[in-house]
Amino acid sequence: MHMDPALPTLVGAIIGILSIALIMHALKQPNVIAYLIAGILFGPSALGLVTDQITLDRLGAFGVVMLMFFIGMEVSPQMLARKWKLALIGTFLQIAISVMVIYGIGYLAGWSLVRCVLLGFVLSLSSTAVVLNLLEARGELNSKHGQDVLTILLAQDIAIIPMLIIIGMLGGEHISSVEATMQLIGGVLLMALCLWVFNRPDFKIPLIGDAVKQDHELQVFGAFLLCFSLALITGLFSLSAALGAFVAGMVVAAAHETQWVHHSLEPFKTVFVALFFVSIGMLVNMQFIAAYWWQILLFALLALLLNTCINALVLRLLGEPWGYSFYSGSILSQIGEFSFVLAAVGAGAAIITPETYQLIIAIIALTLLLSPMWIALVKKHACDNYQPLLSSKDIQS
Repeated sequence: MHMDPALPTLVGAIIGILSIALIMHALKQPNVIAYLIAGILFGPSALGLVTDQITLDRLGAFGVVMLMFFIGMEVSPQMLARKWKLALIGTFLQIAISVMVIYGIGYLAGWSLVRCVLLGFVLSLSSTAVVLNLLEARGELNSKHGQDVLTILLAQDIAIIPMLIIIGMLGGEHISSVEATMQLIGGVLLMALCLWVFNRPDFKIPLIGDAVKQDHELQVFGAFLLCFSLALITGLFSLSAALGAFVAGMVVAAAHETQWVHHSLEPFKTVFVALFFVSIGMLVNMQFIAAYWWQILLFALLALLLNTCINALVLRLLGEPWGYSFYSGSILSQIGEFSFVLAAVGAGAAIITPETYQLIIAIIALTLLLSPMWIALVKKHACDNYQPLLSSKDIQS
């Protein structure tokens, strides 16, 4: 019997991921850290176990779409309306301060404006996947600070779209009037859809009848349709597919269909999100890290400290106590997965050099690896006289 030549690689990769995940579990670290480490080890600059980076990247992109879909299902319009100051003003201040800090550094270093803006955007985005994993593992997702952090993360994820547009404009990219019109129409239609759905308490999702809900196999395909259909539509309007998936998740939540959708897609989300972080880890060049390890470590620690302080300052300006602000700021301290997208755009447009791109990739990966320990350290020292953790009952009351 013929054996597929990819089978030994697949089995080896699964054994490696599972082994690293068990070690991380014993160390009380989130699983996404294990996926990232596995990607670094499996990559071409280390063991070279996996070489098909293009296919892995495409599969990982589905992980981002599904992650945003699940995040959308966790969000209620009432929460966003109640926390609009945090979502709009807080996130705007956080991004603006990050850009201004990098601009100050870039001014002394002689960087161009577009490079400063790009690096400021890269610094400002936190990791939705890592933070959600951490909050769920610690039982803090429904706490006050967990909901505040989630609100900021959602606003950051939405902000990636104007960020890409701004980088394209500053980098000299020409956006046709047709594309701009399509994006405008798509944005208006998304807003209209949300307003229509959220103002209908009896809203039911079309094409999803009782036959689908009662058959587990049909549930899987129905859930996939819900996840990817709106992502496809927003892609056709030159908007982010992840944004469409996020809105689709909110629509599912508004229709009170989250239980069977969540049950059907959870295993697929786990696999695709794992592939996304493995693909990111494979981008890390171990030879580059060996040559510049101390600079990478220094910049990663500075990024964690700077992001913690910026987010803490914003939360303090919005009226939160310092202990609460620093702990919440530390949770948002790592540089997130969408920053890889911005860095890749910057490298493709020659805004940054290939060496700078590798440096950014290494710094982002290291902040993701160090963030759980950094958060634990800040929590120990910032929360001695303040207890920020609240139960779900406290939040609802």
